[in-house]
Amino acid sequence: MSVKVGPFLRKIGGYIAATAALILLWALASWALHSPALPMPAAAFKQFFAQFTAMLPHAAISLWRIAAAMLAGTALALPLGLWIGRSKKADVFFAPLLYLLYPIPKVVFLPVLMVLLGLGDAPKIVLIGTVIFFQTIVTARDSAKSIAPASIMSVRSLGARPLQIAIDVVLPASLPDLFTSLRINTGTAIAILFLTESIAGTSGLGYYIVNAWGMIDYPSMFAGIIAMALMGVVLYELINLLESRLLRWKKA
Repeated sequence: MSVKVGPFLRKIGGYIAATAALILLWALASWALHSPALPMPAAAFKQFFAQFTAMLPHAAISLWRIAAAMLAGTALALPLGLWIGRSKKADVFFAPLLYLLYPIPKVVFLPVLMVLLGLGDAPKIVLIGTVIFFQTIVTARDSAKSIAPASIMSVRSLGARPLQIAIDVVLPASLPDLFTSLRINTGTAIAILFLTESIAGTSGLGYYIVNAWGMIDYPSMFAGIIAMALMGVVLYELINLLESRLLRWKKA
């Protein structure tokens, strides 16, 4: 795998500049508030490196829960959303159904999932996966529906079958919107992950952060927040890498 040095160095430089700006703002806020609840960045980063080994298992289980939920939610929603977007008959029934279900905050079902599935990984993955499912299916449906009829007709006139049209036209045309949805889903998934791990469970970065907060160990709490932010960066960059591989034609 080849990486162009120029864009790579610009990206690293951007991360360094953004991190420096955030640390500066954080330090100014900490100095202005002068509260133990907002420690100086130096104290938090010192605790981050001191607790790095202890946080690794929590980061690994959080990453597993997000990856499993995003894969399952996307894999189920993507083909269904594309189908609804390209089928007028399906859209008549499923569009109103989505409009009814999508606005419901899915986190309200966490107590029910905990009763049905226990306190392990299952309720967290199912809840995050459900949120991802609805966000992805709406995007996929809207993206597929917006494809110009002329694009479909041109390949249909060449004898393409419905499955070929779906693979060669509908899916490629929808991918840019779907990658945008994936990036939005990542932020949402991390937020739901924190909520589920802080309410139910004894593992994960959400549990680590809330546990440190309960012990009034604010530097450790912010160390956990730093770890969660880094996990988000890793996920975003993986999505960017996948997008650059699958959508080479956008750069042409």
